Amino acid sequence: MGSSATANGGVSFWYSSIGIPEPRSPLDGSAEADVCVVGGGYTGLWTAYYLKKADPSLRVTVLEQRFCGYGASGRNGGWLYNGFAGRGVFARTYGKAGAVAMQRAMTRAVDEVVEVCAAEGIDADVVKGGVLEVAHTPAQLSRLREYVAGEHAYGETDQRLLGAAEAAARIGVAGVLGGSWTPHGARIQPAKLVQGLARVVRAMGVTVHEGTAVREILPAADGRPARAVTATGTVSARFVLRATEGFTSALRGERRSWLPMNSSMIVTDPLPGSFWDSVGWAGRETLGDMAHAYMYAQRTADDRIALGGRGVPYRFGSRTDNDGRTPQQTIDQLREILVRFFPAAGRTGIAHAWSGVLGVPRDWCSTVELDRASGLGWAGGYVGSGVTTTNLAARTLRDLVLREHGSRGDTELTALPWVGHQVRRWEPEPLRWIGVHGMYAAYHAADRQELAGRATTSPIARVADVISGRH
Repeated sequence: MGSSATANGGVSFWYSSIGIPEPRSPLDGSAEADVCVVGGGYTGLWTAYYLKKADPSLRVTVLEQRFCGYGASGRNGGWLYNGFAGRGVFARTYGKAGAVAMQRAMTRAVDEVVEVCAAEGIDADVVKGGVLEVAHTPAQLSRLREYVAGEHAYGETDQRLLGAAEAAARIGVAGVLGGSWTPHGARIQPAKLVQGLARVVRAMGVTVHEGTAVREILPAADGRPARAVTATGTVSARFVLRATEGFTSALRGERRSWLPMNSSMIVTDPLPGSFWDSVGWAGRETLGDMAHAYMYAQRTADDRIALGGRGVPYRFGSRTDNDGRTPQQTIDQLREILVRFFPAAGRTGIAHAWSGVLGVPRDWCSTVELDRASGLGWAGGYVGSGVTTTNLAARTLRDLVLREHGSRGDTELTALPWVGHQVRRWEPEPLRWIGVHGMYAAYHAADRQELAGRATTSPIARVADVISGRH
C-alpha cells in the first residue's frame, strides 16, 4: 500500500475517534477572578483542578483560544511517564539532591494521574504497562547502557537493562540489540484525558471560556491587578498564569521565550490478531528508541500503532500550524520507521497523520514560576515530555498561588529546582531557523551513519548537542 494517510490534519486521530468539540462560552466582556489561567491544555486544566480542590471558594477562570486540548494536549503520543526536561542542567546548577527530588516527584506524578482518572471517572484508555526503550545499533546500545546507569544515579532504580531476547519478548521489534524497561509509565488516549479534565473542572465551578484568544498578559501596575487581554474583553485577577506551551510565541512580547518545536504522528489501520500474535505488545508498553532523532509509539486501545517523531522541526518566525496538516515527506519518513520496526506492518494502511507544537526553552529545561509583585506565573517548556510533567507543574503552581495567597507555606514542590529557574531567550531570526534545522539535519545524519554500521556515537550528534544547549 502507499504511504499517504487517509486523513491528514484535522487536529489529531485522537479527536477523530471521539469527535472535535465545538468551542463553548467565549468571553463576552470584561471579568474578574482570583486566578486566571491562560491556556486550556493539561497544564491549565490541572492547575484549575488542584486550585479548586484546595480552595473551592477561589474564583478560577480558564481562557482557551480554540477548545480545551486543541494544542499538544490533544495531539501527543500518549506517554504518561516519569521523564522530564532538564535534569542534568538542574543537577549541575542547583545540586544533584534537587534533581533527585525532582525525579522522585515525577515518578509519583505518574500514579497521581492514574489515580485522579479513576477517582474522577475519566476514561482515558489508561494502561500502566511501563516504558520500553530499544537499541538498533551498537552506538544506540552504548547510549542505552549510559542512559540506564544515569537513571539509577538519579534514583530511578526500577529501570532495568534488557538483553535482545528480553526486549523482543515484550515487543517484537525487528533487529533489536537490547532494551530497557521501567514500570513508571502508562499509555493514555490524550484527547480523552484532556476532555475528561475539562468536564471535571467545569463541574467543580471553574469558568472556562473557549474560542477566546489572549493577545497579551499584563502585570499588576499602578494599583491595577494582572490582566489577560482578549479581543472581546479583559480578565483581571490577583494571579494570571500562563499555560500556553508551544503557542507562547503568539503572545505579545513572548516571540523568543519558548520555541514552538514541531512533532508529527501517524496511526495505522487496526492490525489483525495474527500481527499481535507475532509481535506481542500484550503489556501495552509505550515504545521508544535511542536514535538521536528518536521515535515514540504506542499500541492503541483499538489495536493500531500510533507512532511519532520529528518531521519539519520548526517554522520560520515561530509560526504554529492551524489544524495539524503534515507534509507527505514526513508521513513517508514515519512509515519507514514503522516498517523498519515492524516489517509485518508493511502492507498496513496509514489511517491518519497529524502534527503539533511543543514548547522548547533555550536550555531545554521546563520551568514553573510565580512572581508576587507582578501577579504573573507560568509553567511549561516540557520539550515533549509534558503529559506527566503538566500534572506536577500544576500542583506546584497551586502551592505557589496558595503560598502567596497566604493559605499555605512552602512545600516540597515549591522547593524543587525548576521553580524560578531562569532561561535566556532564543536568538532572533534567521538564527533560530538555521540553528534548529541544522541541529536536526545533524541528528538525522548521525542516525544514518550509525544505521550504516558506525559502532560509536557519531561526533556530529555530540557537536549538535553542545551547540543546541540540550546537554
